Amino acid sequence: MEPRFNFNDTEFGWTFYRKFGAAAMAVNDSPLAKTVQELVKIRASQVNGCAACTDMHTKDALAAGETQTRLNLIAVWREATVFTEAERAALALTEQGTRLADTRGVDDETWEAARKHFDDEELAALIALISVINVFNRFNVIVRTPGGGYEPGQYA
Repeated sequence: MEPRFNFNDTEFGWTFYRKFGAAAMAVNDSPLAKTVQELVKIRASQVNGCAACTDMHTKDALAAGETQTRLNLIAVWREATVFTEAERAALALTEQGTRLADTRGVDDETWEAARKHFDDEELAALIALISVINVFNRFNVIVRTPGGGYEPGQYA
């Protein structure tokens, strides 16, 4: 599949991407555990059908020491036994925060599970992360950014 458009080749696109990237870096530098960050990025990207982000974040997670078994099971996290309760709460919040039209938002049970496992700073970062990755997914899906060509550290 060929990309439809290179957003970053426009003056506005490059400016927006740089400024939005600063928001993404704030989340990256947050107190939210890196393992949780990668699981959230991968799961949202899977739900959104974003090959570029799924490829990127899976490779980043592997490079950071995540196991192949856990990565293989993210899409079926409810049935898998390899995730902590905190990770499961983050994945549930990610899915409901990503599938807004399907779920009509985040239900109270999912919200309470997230509150139970994350303090205010971590929860703020988790909400920001879910929002940021959904924006990146949408950019890539709209313009058909191809997946499969990412090397870990490429955008560091």
